[in-house]
Amino acid sequence: MPGLRLAANISFLFADLPFADRFGAAARAGFAGVECLFPYDEMPARDYARHLDEHDLSAALINVPPGDWAGGERGLAALPGREADFYESVDRALDYADAIDCPRLHCLAGVPAPDADALAVAETYAANLSYAADRARDLGMRMLIEPINTGDMPGYHLSSPARALEILGQLALPNLALQYDLYHAEIIAEQKPADFIADHIDAIGHVQVAGVPERNEPDGAAPDVAAAFDALEGAGYGGWIGLEYRPRGNTIDGLGWASNWLRR
Repeated sequence: MPGLRLAANISFLFADLPFADRFGAAARAGFAGVECLFPYDEMPARDYARHLDEHDLSAALINVPPGDWAGGERGLAALPGREADFYESVDRALDYADAIDCPRLHCLAGVPAPDADALAVAETYAANLSYAADRARDLGMRMLIEPINTGDMPGYHLSSPARALEILGQLALPNLALQYDLYHAEIIAEQKPADFIADHIDAIGHVQVAGVPERNEPDGAAPDVAAAFDALEGAGYGGWIGLEYRPRGNTIDGLGWASNWLRR
């Protein structure tokens, strides 16, 4: 198990520190990589890259800009009529990812209007994912899709791991993969995470973890982190596991559960 690689999500962890100081805090805590939700307004890409280099960290993941987050948008990929905005967001994300040497980007589906035509939504999503994956392939990167539970994100278009697998199979794009979050998977409850990992490891391009139900440290009964991590190691998973949770208190004090996998 010590071979698994943990990445600190610095949008969640070390949130009591200025953003620029979170890189050093992550490195001192034993992380080899970091991920971030939306770094674009936090700092220029050249500064992000400099902090990574200074602290010997890898960039594990960033998200494609989601549209107007404050206005309720949660991604643009499945929104008919917003294709031009989506293309612009992908191009911006790829430019940033290229500058920080980040090989994976999560492309949020979004929350379609309640009266949106279901077929148009599905077709838009497929076409936009194809565009994003094609653009990422040119830069040697992978695009990811993540099922998100609709309790946390009401109306989100992609809320089923099984449906995500169907989309990946239909599009058959070699650099489009599943971002599998144990927290969302446990709430969606289609299949236990360890079983899903064993059955579908070839589809998984990135993993994230948080505890259920409050999205704090994953040190309780759900998800079964030990079983899931055993399954990942047994399947030869070589990607990152992003810690995307809200610490109950001080980040360092809550990392005891992860001590077997931190490089310190």
